[in-house]
Amino acid sequence: MARATDSCDVLIVGGGPAGSTCAWKLKLAGLDVLILDKKTFPRDKVCAGWVTPAVIQTLRLDLDDYARGRVLQPIQGFRTSCMGGPDVATAYNKPVSYGIRRFEFDEYLLKRCGARTRLGESIKSIRRSDDGWLVNDSIRAKMLVGAGGHFCPVARHLGAKLGSDEQVVAAHEVEFEMTPEQAAACKVQQEVPELFFCDDLKGYAWAFRKGDFLNVGLGREDNHKLAEHVERFCKKLMEQGKIPADIPARFKGHAYILYAHVLRKLVDDGVLLIGDAAGLAYPQSGEGIRPAVESAIQAADILIQAQGDYRKKNLDAYPAQLVARFGPRRESGGVMDLLPTRAKQILGGKLLGNPWFSRNVVIDRWFLHTQQSPLIS
Repeated sequence: MARATDSCDVLIVGGGPAGSTCAWKLKLAGLDVLILDKKTFPRDKVCAGWVTPAVIQTLRLDLDDYARGRVLQPIQGFRTSCMGGPDVATAYNKPVSYGIRRFEFDEYLLKRCGARTRLGESIKSIRRSDDGWLVNDSIRAKMLVGAGGHFCPVARHLGAKLGSDEQVVAAHEVEFEMTPEQAAACKVQQEVPELFFCDDLKGYAWAFRKGDFLNVGLGREDNHKLAEHVERFCKKLMEQGKIPADIPARFKGHAYILYAHVLRKLVDDGVLLIGDAAGLAYPQSGEGIRPAVESAIQAADILIQAQGDYRKKNLDAYPAQLVARFGPRRESGGVMDLLPTRAKQILGGKLLGNPWFSRNVVIDRWFLHTQQSPLIS
């Protein structure tokens, strides 16, 4: 039996960082916001899991408050390499990122945003109504925001053919709490995540230690034989003594779209997409948290300015703001995509083995995005 009809100004589908951030900003402006998510929180979420100081500033996070009872691992350096090649150590004299566990981080943001929630409820129907939307025959909303990740049902409602006409990155990873014996056998330093780029430059892998928790994974732009890539990578790390030999065998998978490859529609009358639902992951690193948070802030500002009139003409500034912030979309990866595989291997190996390139391009620009100031609103 359907629940009694609920109503709100804005219904956000998805309670992750994008959805909770958008709700937080809208609530501060006095709007009635409801978040719907198919999962109950805290919920498991596969993600390497680190946030930059820019994200912390945008969210106005109190790190002392957050760290109470939660993992918050300062990151003060990185090790980078092309798989099988020598690694380069990049050190900083301050934290440049913080490792988090997504099930803790997402629940914290969701509770903090102050919005009403309906958790553990999947989208069964989305229909137009006279004054906006009727969702699941039980929720009336003037505005609908899709924040449900790559497979967001709101994106599907807007015409996205999920999994069929979009080039996605597929990743397999595992995160687990190590036993004392496993921790002793793990050579990955807590403050120094290790990044390993595939020799064809189609993806990268990582080993990231957050206290007694270890996260290991690999993502590629093509998912052909992905499990074999992951198996070879882990075997190599075990042979090098970097990770314990008895890590869990069951890895979890997830998919997302890189910003350059998004084809899906982002806005229409009374509806827009944010975060991974809009395909905003950074092309070089695959990071989705910062783009999710920043797109949520931008979308909330647009909705506040609309003053309840959510026709498409009042939302059309949003895609332009995304381009202004994240750059224009492009269909190819540029010159590197035109090079033969062997040339990529040679060039990639030389560049990734260069300390200046590793620090100033790979870490500062691709992963930390220090060239761009935090989005403060």
